[in-house]
Amino acid sequence: MHVVERYAAWAADWRAQPIPPEVAHHARRAVIDWHAALYPGTVVPPATLLKRAFGSSDARTMALINGAAAHTVEVDDIYRDGIYHPGAPTIAAAHALGFERPNFLRAVIVGYEISTRIGAAMGRAHYRYWHNTGTIGCFGAAAAAAEILKLSEKQFAHALATVATFAAALQQAFRMDSMSKPLHAGRAAEAGVTAALAAREGVTGSLDIIEGEAGFGRAMGDDPDWERALAGLGREFHITRMTFKNHACCGHTFAAIDGALALKQKFNLKPEEIERVDVGTYRAGVEVAHYAAPRTPAEARFSLRYVVATALTHGSVRLAAFEPPRLNDPATRALMAKVAPSVDAELDATFPSQRAARVAITARGKREELLQPMRKGDPDLPLSDAELEDKYMELAAPVIGRAAAQELLARLWRLECV
Repeated sequence: MHVVERYAAWAADWRAQPIPPEVAHHARRAVIDWHAALYPGTVVPPATLLKRAFGSSDARTMALINGAAAHTVEVDDIYRDGIYHPGAPTIAAAHALGFERPNFLRAVIVGYEISTRIGAAMGRAHYRYWHNTGTIGCFGAAAAAAEILKLSEKQFAHALATVATFAAALQQAFRMDSMSKPLHAGRAAEAGVTAALAAREGVTGSLDIIEGEAGFGRAMGDDPDWERALAGLGREFHITRMTFKNHACCGHTFAAIDGALALKQKFNLKPEEIERVDVGTYRAGVEVAHYAAPRTPAEARFSLRYVVATALTHGSVRLAAFEPPRLNDPATRALMAKVAPSVDAELDATFPSQRAARVAITARGKREELLQPMRKGDPDLPLSDAELEDKYMELAAPVIGRAAAQELLARLWRLECV
């Protein structure tokens, strides 16, 4: 059997198995976090522009808009080993085809399990040029869509095979200010819905598209080990090991933010006392979050210098950090010039399984250093259910109102488990 057939066979067989309570709980957490990311993204571009361009009358368009919205303000979940944000494309696809369906939660789990394994297998070689949320996200969306439609094993395999040919999203698209990055997630969600609906009607794909000589693995990666990518399927659930963001910016900066805040608190530092901030971290943290002098909210979210400086001047990096008053704050701008990022070879060697930073602050004539081995929100240091609820309310309530947000939250915790 080809790789896509083996994934499809597992998904079809698993329909007869009960969802373990712990897995269901983590899936509900993922859906809550997706809604937290979705709402603030619906009221800003590109979602507002997509609505104007296309409306939202069909499932494919809904998946496109909601997938993009959920990735716009950079608060959506992360599967660390896959260097990938599964929720934005995967849940957007399932949601577009049937949030009311009793198998919605199961579809989300299936999408996460298949796509995170593909993402982890493709690894750093893929992430060098490709944006995994747009490429790997196609598989999450297609698998979730195929499951919610209850496609046959054969149809499911063809949905995965077809969506592999849609997978595209270049890192260069967010090396300058643009709206392309969230569009990657939206396009992946739309592609997944398209592939599943087409497969339901008999559209076929090349079943060896993943492992073939000119297939996805070799063309866009370093000929990954597909047996490893299938290992533990149905026994170990990756959805239980998600990172839920605690800051509203690029996840590669989180360890640096956490380390800087810890030093500030420990030594009771005032921003004006700080002479220098050295941040050593893994290569992606320096190369992706590279803006030295960000001018826009999008650039600021990908500026390690800015987010560390604004954390030290204001104590947090939430949505307010990317509003004009904070972006133009003289104290933040002055401190930003003192932040010096660099690649730490030791920490780079542990990426992507570990996302660490070494932060050193020179102030009052003394240099204090701290190794931040993980990020708040990672599976090793997770957000509690209460913290996740607080995040959801902070982000959703301003958009839909507090009462509506609370009502939806209660509903999400009660999602069926069939």
